[in-house]
Amino acid sequence: MSNTEFPTAIVALDAAPRTKASNYPEPFASRMAGRERRPLGELFGLSNFGVNHTRLIPGACSALRHAHSKQDEFVYILAGQPTLITDQGETALSPGMCAGFKAGTGNGHQLVNRTSEDVIYLEVGDRMAGDSGSYPDDDLQAVLGNDGKWQFLHKNGTPY
Repeated sequence: MSNTEFPTAIVALDAAPRTKASNYPEPFASRMAGRERRPLGELFGLSNFGVNHTRLIPGACSALRHAHSKQDEFVYILAGQPTLITDQGETALSPGMCAGFKAGTGNGHQLVNRTSEDVIYLEVGDRMAGDSGSYPDDDLQAVLGNDGKWQFLHKNGTPY
């Protein structure tokens, strides 16, 4: 693929939102209602890390509270007042604030919009092979397959 197949620059809101709200199996996928992700990194052919422009409507959350074994994650708040939930408790965030989640710590994290205004943020994560996800509040674990797709299992290892 040559660089001419990718745009030089875009307006982030011109990127098409993902058509599928979540890769989680039910009953978890429906809990992602109100989250809209616009993948930005893929538009430029980036393969080492992903970037999403994400909007949470009032009452929505970023993901189930989770931690990655190998993927570092970073969020930068553009608009709104989300609540960051981690193993340390809750932290109110506001525009201009950022948070990072180091891989392998086991510290589950999640953003929740408890306000009446939309929350908009950028999320960045690497695409480390062999990653897995743990979900401290739910009967769920995730393993990134060789095909780049997440496989979801119960905590006892049986598939959904």
